[in-house]
Amino acid sequence: MDLYTKNGRPLQVSGDDVYSRSGKIVGRVRGERVFGTDGRYVGTIVGDRLVYRSTDSAVISSPFSAANRAGSAHANRAGSAMWGDEPNIPDKTGDRRDVPF
Repeated sequence: MDLYTKNGRPLQVSGDDVYSRSGKIVGRVRGERVFGTDGRYVGTIVGDRLVYRSTDSAVISSPFSAANRAGSAHANRAGSAMWGDEPNIPDKTGDRRDVPF
């Protein structure tokens, strides 16, 4: 599955786990939602996009642990005008930021 953030940043998907381009764990897919390792809502999958929707953010899942993986060299895609915000995705340094890297 190819998955991108609302603004077009590429994500890696392996089974139910979602990783940033740099290989940091973003979360795990549960239905159409993705939850972080702490069980908090990260975003909703809409087509090939991961979008943060405040109406879904009250839902909490079980925490989990997962190892990081090697980064990828996928190119960005154009942003989308769909309803919702850019999800908070960990960057190369492990910080969580909303800006493209």
